[in-house]
Amino acid sequence: MPEKIVILRLGHRPQRDKRITTHVGLTARAFGAEGMLLASDDQKLADNIADVSNRFGGDFYVKNDVSWKAEIRKWKDDGGKVCHLSMYGINLPDAVPEIRDCEKLMIVVGAEKVPFEIYEMADWNVAVGNQPHSEVAAVAVTMDRISEIDPLRKEFEGGELTIVPERCGKKVIDRRE
Repeated sequence: MPEKIVILRLGHRPQRDKRITTHVGLTARAFGAEGMLLASDDQKLADNIADVSNRFGGDFYVKNDVSWKAEIRKWKDDGGKVCHLSMYGINLPDAVPEIRDCEKLMIVVGAEKVPFEIYEMADWNVAVGNQPHSEVAAVAVTMDRISEIDPLRKEFEGGELTIVPERCGKKVIDRRE
């Protein structure tokens, strides 16, 4: 699995997409990404995700209002690879072996119509199923498939709250008390 994974969220419309974009970020965090680059200006969303990281642990960050083109160029100049998730492109299972081999991975997730230039700049245009689907599901399935260890067992350090698995009910350890 790549040592470094970031999500680039394109086309976020603050009034329409805030819930989905928040879930893209939280899913990426839960499955092992180190951060999300938001190609839109929504500082409140960035602050909300930072709050979750503070409460539940980990170092996940959101960089707000980035230029997607500049971020992709900089990433590639630094030796990183870019995977654009879509319903068009090669099927995810066929891309997994190559994606696992890269050290630095940027996963691009669109909201509204994705500029064609993204398809040209990506190292992989990956179809997470060849049907319309949720960006949140695409991130989860992709990160699960490229992981060499089970991301659902990942433990986060430094949080105020820890959820303890229980067969029935809720058990939360609150370190603030």
